[in-house]
Amino acid sequence: MNDLSAVDRPNSYIGRSVPRPNARRLVAGRGSYVDDLRLPRMVHVAFLRSPHAHARILAIDSAAAKASPGVVRVVTGAEMAEICTPWVGVLHHLKGLKSAPQHALAVDRACWQGEPVVAVVARTRAEAEDAVGLVEVTWQELPAAVDMEVALAPGAAVIHPELGDNLAFQREHVGGEPEACFADPDSIVVQATFHTGRHTGVCLEGRAILADWNPSEGRLTAYHSNQAPHMMQTVFAKHLGLREGDVRVICRDVGGSYGIKVHVYPDEMATAALSKMLGRPVKFAADRIEGMVSDIHARDHRITARAAVTKDGTITAMEIDDLTGIGPYSVYPRTSAVEGNQVVNLTGGPYALRGYKARTSVVFQNKTPTCQYRAVGHPIATAVTEGLVDLAAEAVGLDPAEIRRRNLIADDAYPFRNLANLSFEGLSHHACLAKLLAMMDYEALRAERDALRAKGVYRGIGLASFIELTNPSPFMYGVGGARISAMDGATVRLDPDGSVAVSSGVTEQGQGTEGMLAQITASAVGVDISRVRVTTGDTETTPYGGGTWASRGAGIGGEAALQAGTALRAQILLIAGAMLQAAPETLDVRAGVVVDRATGAERLPLEELGRIVYFRGDTLPKDLPRELVATRHYTPKEYPFCFTNGAQASYLEVDVDTGFVKLLGHWCVEDCGTIINPMLVDEQIRGGVVQGLGGALLEHCVYSPEGQLLTGSLADYLLPMAGEMPDIAVGHVETPTRESALGAKGAGEAGTAGAPAAVQNAINDALRPFGARVFAQPFTPARILGALGKI
Repeated sequence: MNDLSAVDRPNSYIGRSVPRPNARRLVAGRGSYVDDLRLPRMVHVAFLRSPHAHARILAIDSAAAKASPGVVRVVTGAEMAEICTPWVGVLHHLKGLKSAPQHALAVDRACWQGEPVVAVVARTRAEAEDAVGLVEVTWQELPAAVDMEVALAPGAAVIHPELGDNLAFQREHVGGEPEACFADPDSIVVQATFHTGRHTGVCLEGRAILADWNPSEGRLTAYHSNQAPHMMQTVFAKHLGLREGDVRVICRDVGGSYGIKVHVYPDEMATAALSKMLGRPVKFAADRIEGMVSDIHARDHRITARAAVTKDGTITAMEIDDLTGIGPYSVYPRTSAVEGNQVVNLTGGPYALRGYKARTSVVFQNKTPTCQYRAVGHPIATAVTEGLVDLAAEAVGLDPAEIRRRNLIADDAYPFRNLANLSFEGLSHHACLAKLLAMMDYEALRAERDALRAKGVYRGIGLASFIELTNPSPFMYGVGGARISAMDGATVRLDPDGSVAVSSGVTEQGQGTEGMLAQITASAVGVDISRVRVTTGDTETTPYGGGTWASRGAGIGGEAALQAGTALRAQILLIAGAMLQAAPETLDVRAGVVVDRATGAERLPLEELGRIVYFRGDTLPKDLPRELVATRHYTPKEYPFCFTNGAQASYLEVDVDTGFVKLLGHWCVEDCGTIINPMLVDEQIRGGVVQGLGGALLEHCVYSPEGQLLTGSLADYLLPMAGEMPDIAVGHVETPTRESALGAKGAGEAGTAGAPAAVQNAINDALRPFGARVFAQPFTPARILGALGKI
């Protein structure tokens, strides 16, 4: 059948700013988060966590805790190990990656401040917490490996002696001829050392799980604040000795995640094990204080980097040496080596280099484990790349915009394979940069900046181009042996009243997944969006899928919904053709009515078609298929990843007496392919920019030399606030991927990827009259004053 795509069909919702369907329910306070749930016979668990960065557990006295009011059970690591097996966070394709087995509760040693050691189960959370304070642990403090450089030094304390040293993983890559480029006598070499501050996600809703083991059925149901229910179904089954079919994971409303809730946490595994142990529901909800030492951290990197640039402004090569600390374990099942690996893959990504050399060294340390967090590796690689580009521009006397024009990969050069062996189907660096410069009125801002400098006001402009990895294929995790699906599915069903139900394997954490699925399904089937109901986050009722991470919801889950909706519409038209004695290809479905394709004349409401199929099938031809449901799955096949790209700019003012930075304006132009809902995409980008600005200026998990977290509450850990944020203007270039009918790429991490680099370059532009530079995030007043030589 010769048909228009869902994007171009009459009354398509694709490309329209439609309010998300769950917004009214959530703002009315009718959300259903894990901590809202109450089950019969439910008890609560609280954990005694290690107060030390590294210590041996010599003895545990729980007698007083067991006698405390309301206490049901006190469980140690040795007891827990009988119910829940340990795990090891490695991927086979990351050659040489190693990690020690990790338990749900520490058995003989605690390896970071905050590691769960003893679980106390009681009737209420308050009673459980009171009893935790009565548990007496005899500790033997051990040497702690805190600084990642010291952890690799000869004679350093080895956290896991059986592993030999504290080097978890190392990868080196060489592409092209970097040494020849750096040795070229006509080249100028610029170099710097970059630091990115360890920080964390601070989700509005903390991590939470309510596990309910039903001994009469031999089944576990876990209500989980998580991004990947099918992945967790596999994990619970494997480590609790169950069949996957005997585990149901339900992720209802999730109050933010950003990658924080896509990992396996020991306290959550312990909660599920306790439910099996006790035969009753057990709930755990992390409070903010324990979340700061138990939620994964990210972005703890030190990168020495250099670039070669010819006198005409051609950047020929880049070289980086990345050192990253990951805590005492590689986090399961995605591992903690991926961020460093991404830094190697992504540095230099937007540019047509002739040589590239990179190394990442991933180091164990006695700090909270690190793992994937929004825009994994992207902000680090972009800050390094764009910092070098600005240094190169200054070295040869070129404007930062002009040196990017000369070096970005041409928009007509695709498909393109870069020196990091990444394959790009189609990007738009030059179009994005041109649109960005026009949106911000670049030349006018330059003139304003220069005029104000003459008056002692120091403002700066920072630019940053970036690439973003989205829609990952099995090459990201499946090839390494992890049971993390790159596929996602959707089931679309027409009900008797003419409404449409769609269930999907992708999940909703507040980013608008349900709205996106409703728009695509309504467009594909041909119904009003108000007639579409969306179900996600339940392993029992949704098709198997990977969940939501790496900006895959629209590109993979949305494509599955499009294919399922299109298949359902074809089935509807086949049945309608028989009922109306018309060829199916002469009909269409628009606004919930079967119409004549050529004239638009209404022929048959969908509720009437549903009535006949479901209740009076005897009136239809006997050999006519009666299916009004379709399921489709989609996995990317042509490219390992679907890359997007964009450009960002920051305009700010630095008070050179106090070191404070005032953000005046921020711009982002990105290319996420087909835009499903411009309003949702813009807000995703703005939210991502704010997270990037937080990491660049404020957020930092600071540790003492002994491994104690010093910024363990929101009194010390600074978050971006609305009053500090600038206006964020968002623009788009659309280069749809040809791998899918929908053409959608990801958009959720673009804002975070480029914001720190833009701010970094803007601060250094403001400091240029003083010959000062900062490359250590967060760019605090103290660091800026230090660069100025004032402290």
